[in-house]
Order: sequence, then structure tokens, then C-alpha cells
Amino acid sequence: MTPEEATRVFADCKRAYELAFRTEAGKAVLIDLTPFCRVKETCVVPGDRDRTYVLEGRREVFLRIQDYLDLTVEQLVEKYTRPAQGAISHD
Repeated sequence: MTPEEATRVFADCKRAYELAFRTEAGKAVLIDLTPFCRVKETCVVPGDRDRTYVLEGRREVFLRIQDYLDLTVEQLVEKYTRPAQGAISHD
């Protein structure tokens, strides 16, 4: 995918997120999801690795929604098209 194509794809996706979540109903959904996704608290459940992973998954989804609402298209392209930090390159 070229940088121009990536920008177009992320711009379209950002627009969709904004249409869904910038409405009063969308804002109400985000308010409801905030505690459910543990946005403002730890996801770690001592002694329960599986529950910790489930809660972290919820939080990751919420943070992605938040990224699409708060970041610019350029920032989204940078964040979601580069290798994850610590990823091994085979070049």
C-alpha cells in the first residue's frame, strides 16, 4: 500500500469513527464503555493471567476508538502502519 493509499484508507476510517462516536448516542456509548474497558484503571488481576488478558483486550479496543477520534490522519498512519516497538526486522 502506498503512503497515499494508506492516508486515504485511514481518513475514510477516521470519518466512520467520527460519524459513529461524535454523536450524542456515540458519546453515551463511550461513557458506558469507559469503566467496562477499564480505561482509567489497571487491567491486571493478580493471579489470573487469563482474566488480565481479557481485560487488556477490552482496553485495547477502547484505546483504538479513542485514537481514531483524537489523532490526526497522519498520526494514525504512523501509529498503525509501522512495526510494533521491539519487533524484529528481517531486512
